[in-house]
Amino acid sequence: MEKYEASETVLAYLQEVERKAEDVLVDRRQIVDLDIKRNQNREALRALSRDPSQPGPPVAVCFGNMFIKLPKDKIEKMIRRDQEQLDAEIKSLRSQLKVKVNQLYEAQGKPELKGFNLNPLDPDELKAIDKVLNG
Repeated sequence: MEKYEASETVLAYLQEVERKAEDVLVDRRQIVDLDIKRNQNREALRALSRDPSQPGPPVAVCFGNMFIKLPKDKIEKMIRRDQEQLDAEIKSLRSQLKVKVNQLYEAQGKPELKGFNLNPLDPDELKAIDKVLNG
C-alpha cells in the first residue's frame, strides 16, 4: 500500500511541476505574440509618417477581414493607444512571468534565480546617476 501512495505522491508532484512549466511557456508565447503585434504597429506608424502630407487623403486600414478608410490622424491615435495597451500588457506579463519562473524553480527544488527580479532604471534615475558621475 505504501508503494501505491508513494507513486501517487510522485505523480502529483510531476503534475504540479508540469502545470507550472506550462504556465511559464504560455506567458512567454503570449509576450512574443504581443511583441510581434507591437512591431507591426511600429511599422504602420513609420509608414504613415513617411508621407508628410497633412492631413492628406483618408488611409485604408485593415480591421480583421475588412478595409476601412479613415483620416490619417485618427489612425495614428488608434495605433498609439494600441501601442500603450500592448506595452502595459507586456510589462504585466513579464512581471508575472518572473513570479511564475520562481514558483517553478521552487517546485523543482532548485534555488531561486539571482538577479532575475532586477528592474531597469527610469529616465529620472539615469539623470541623477549621470549628474553624480559627471559632477
